[in-house]
This record gives sequence, structure tokens and C-alpha cells, in this order.
Amino acid sequence: MNRSRLTTVALTALAPASWGSTYFVTTQFLPADRPLFTGMMRALPAGLALLALTRRLPRGAWWWKSAVLGALNIGAFFPLLFLSAYRLPGGMAAVIGSVGPLWVAGLAAVFLGEKPTARTLLTGIAAALGVSLVVLQAAGAFDAIGVIAALGSSASMSAGTVFTKRWGRPEGVGPLALTGWQLTVGGLLIAPVAFFAEGAPPALDGRNLAGYAYLALVNTAVAYWLWFRGIGRMTATSVTFLGPLSPITAAVIGWVALGQSLAWVQLLGMAIAFGATLAGQAAPKKPTQAAPKEPTAAAGRAPSFSSAKDNELELSMDVMGSAVRR
Repeated sequence: MNRSRLTTVALTALAPASWGSTYFVTTQFLPADRPLFTGMMRALPAGLALLALTRRLPRGAWWWKSAVLGALNIGAFFPLLFLSAYRLPGGMAAVIGSVGPLWVAGLAAVFLGEKPTARTLLTGIAAALGVSLVVLQAAGAFDAIGVIAALGSSASMSAGTVFTKRWGRPEGVGPLALTGWQLTVGGLLIAPVAFFAEGAPPALDGRNLAGYAYLALVNTAVAYWLWFRGIGRMTATSVTFLGPLSPITAAVIGWVALGQSLAWVQLLGMAIAFGATLAGQAAPKKPTQAAPKEPTAAAGRAPSFSSAKDNELELSMDVMGSAVRR
């Protein structure tokens, strides 16, 4: 793995690592039993802030594409994520989400033409094995609704990742603007559902506001920018294999900060999930091509080969006049 790819993987990995703290913040800082309101507060303020910062709006077909991506990555994902966080222990809820690579492997084969290799499938199965080990041993009562919500959030995010990769970004638009579009759409989709399902917003104290500020700025605006940036530079499957970092982070936080017990079987499951994350980042082997044959008339001349360099398109972020490399 070269330095450029290593940097991309490391920066992208910060996103799921940050998301692993969502479960701790949700249960310790936010109002109880308000998953929809919490999802809205995480998405809409962050999306509006990014819109104000980038001052870019979708054009043409990107209005409906942004709506679809915002619904998958935010509008459906956030409510299901927080519902699972409220009903399951943090480690269990996050680890269930690590089945995402299996969702993505199937969807990428259909929509991206990325045929899953034996290594991809085995790595995905290994991640699922780690999931099962943690779930079966996790502390707390088994909650079917929480488990279904966690699986649903994983499926929604996986579909959003695949279509984000398929559609890319409009020319001249960076990942920060794309993130703002999706967060705004997702927050607007959640808002009316939260109002009708949960009623008026709850009274918020300083602790609640601090929790929402962290979720909106660090856990959402910055994390999703890094995530969508990574999708533009990596394969959809490789990006999704970083997902197990979220349950590992959540389980460690639950153990350190909340005193949640971890049996040796759970530790084994986390080790397997982390191993799957590393294996999922191995660059796929490129097929070797036979060297082109020189014409007979040039047989006495040594063949020459020109090396092509991959130049990434510099996309303007329209933020303080600076540019961000795609």
C-alpha cells in the first residue's frame, strides 16, 4: 500500500471510528426515547452549516440524485441507527452494522460491476462472524426491534455508499458540498416524521446541547465529509470494510466509560472484525497484460513503453477560494 492510499484509508477510517462514539453520546448526553428528533438534530444543522459554507446548490439531475442519496445515507439511516442505539447496548448495536460489507458486495456487483472476489466474500463472512460472536455474548436483553433497526440502518447506508460511488459528483463540486446536500435533504425528511411521531421537541439543557453539537459538527459534518471523500478515491467495498472500526470503538468506549462487560468471546469477535477491516484494504490484483509486439520492420529497435500517470481532477470546494483534491 503506497503512501497516498494509506493516507486516504487512514483519513476515511476516522469517519467510522467517530461514529462508534454515537452510542455513548446518545445514551449519556441526549434526551431519552427521541431517536427521530436526535437524527434530525444531527443532520439538519450540519447540512445547513455546510450549505452556508460552500454556497453551492444542486443543478439538473442532481436535485433528485441528492434526494435519493440523502434519503439512503441520512433520512432512513439516522432514525434506524438511533432507534437501535436506544434499544441495544452500544457494542451490540454497532457491531451488527458491520455486516455492511456483505450488503455492499452484492449491491456493487449489480450496480458498479465490481464482481466480488473470493477474498471479498471470505472477508465479509469473517466480519459477520465477528458480529455474531459479539451479539451472542453482549450484555443486556435481546431486543428484536433493536436488532432489525440496526440491520436496516446498515442496509440503507450500504445502498447509499454504492450509489454515491456510482453517481460520483458533479463537475466542480467537492465532497463538502455533496455532504451538505445530503445532510440537508435527510434532515428535512426526518423533521416532519419526528414531529408527528414524537411530538414537540423536548426541553434541552446544557448537557443535551453539548451532545447535539458534537454529533452535528464532529460526528456528522466532518465525518461524512471524510467518508464521501474516501468513496471518491476507493472502491465501494474497500470503504465499507472500514465499517467494523465503528463497533470496535463503541465496544471499547462502552467498556471504558460505561463499565460494560466484555467476555473473551466478544474480544475474539472484535479481533476478527478488525482483521476483516485490514484484509478489506488490500489492493485488488490487476490483471497483467502481455507486452505489445513491435512491427517486423522495427524488430531491431528496442520497444518503448510510455508510463501513464493517474492525475486526479482538482475540484473546487468554493470555500475561502481554496481547492480540495477529489
